[in-house]
Amino acid sequence: MEGWAVAVILGVVEGLTEFIPVSSTGHLIIASHLLGFFGEKAASFQVAIQFGAILAVLLLYWHRFTDLLPVSNNSTRFRCEGSNLAGWAGICRITAATLPALVVGFLTKDLIKTHLFTPWAVTVALAGGGVAMLIAERLLKRRTSKPLETVTVAQAIGVGLFQVLALWPGTSRSAATIVGGMIVGLDRKGSAEFSFLIAVPIMLVVECYELMKMGTLFSPQDATNFMIGFLVSFIVALMAVKTFILFLSKWTLVPFAWYRIIVAPIFFLLTSEMRL
Repeated sequence: MEGWAVAVILGVVEGLTEFIPVSSTGHLIIASHLLGFFGEKAASFQVAIQFGAILAVLLLYWHRFTDLLPVSNNSTRFRCEGSNLAGWAGICRITAATLPALVVGFLTKDLIKTHLFTPWAVTVALAGGGVAMLIAERLLKRRTSKPLETVTVAQAIGVGLFQVLALWPGTSRSAATIVGGMIVGLDRKGSAEFSFLIAVPIMLVVECYELMKMGTLFSPQDATNFMIGFLVSFIVALMAVKTFILFLSKWTLVPFAWYRIIVAPIFFLLTSEMRL
């Protein structure tokens, strides 16, 4: 298959799965395996096209990010008046939710690559994440949940600790943080939006680190394919995030939970003989 076609397919998979709770890592591994796209270059390409998904969130939630500007003039505040996510209060909460995964990830990156990038480990994470989502939905029915604007520092730290679980490949950073938000008392939509917001800083750090490690892996033709994958990922992520939020305004995470549980054994059968 032509390189540009591979770039398009992986861009679609990345954009579609990065911010919904189904594990973009697991789906990219399956797609790459079926396309015969393996090795260090493939892994680096998968990381690189995540920039497209990040840009989509920055565009869709630009007002949330501008609200974080610590200025006294309220003219920069667009939709979050009275929100705990405005100014220094917002920066504090985003930082509290981001630091745990950054610190633990830095300290355990070699351990994770050695022991958790295996078909069995990813399969367990896929199925376990689905079960956790079913449990979170049951808990949400028994308590009063609050919107994102009310998030406290303690809740932000709680979500940040759940994000640490996403270091286990296959768990899904989105799933871990959405479930974490629901467990600490945020409503379903607020948990998803907070998941998007705290994804940006941690993904940017990881992306920049991985790009620096790439060195001379990519040729000019590879760079063209990268741009194709980047653009496709960006466009698909825009649609996926907007659709996901609309979905959560009417329905629960249960369909995503059962999807993960069903996909887990399929993933294992497809990848049990390959080295991830």
